[in-house]
Amino acid sequence: MTGKVTGLARRAESRMPMEELRVAVLSPDIGVLGDCKGRKFPDRQVTILAEEDWEAALLDLAGAAGPPALHWTARRANMLVRNFVLPRGVGSVLQAGDCLLQVKGETNPCGRMDDAWPGLLRALSPDWRGGITCKVLTGSGVSLGDRISVLTATAERRKVYLPGE
Repeated sequence: MTGKVTGLARRAESRMPMEELRVAVLSPDIGVLGDCKGRKFPDRQVTILAEEDWEAALLDLAGAAGPPALHWTARRANMLVRNFVLPRGVGSVLQAGDCLLQVKGETNPCGRMDDAWPGLLRALSPDWRGGITCKVLTGSGVSLGDRISVLTATAERRKVYLPGE
């Protein structure tokens, strides 16, 4: 399955607004060039959000006037993709443009989501709607319109809860 990169963003400092990009430079040393998180959190260098998951979360928040008109950067992800099912297997390898990325886990939405819109945290929580976190394996530039695909998929590991646990 191949999808398309439809959004790129970074933030220079924690809690700063997201800056949209036409091209993001990714590196195994720093993640997204100019983003504050990659060097500090090597297993969370790049966060990827699927448009379809974002739209589903917004539909959960819909009121009489319809879903809120929140821009995808309110999620604070680095990359937005379309027509692409994000792999849930830790260790899966993706190719975005010429970059290789390894899935390290689910992006767990934080309380800042409810600052953007009440209830957004809960709407992003089920089914990995908050996206995935990745480590950069091989760097390069990723541009809007580039393809994204899964090169190697690993199975999702789920914790089994037994009665009485």
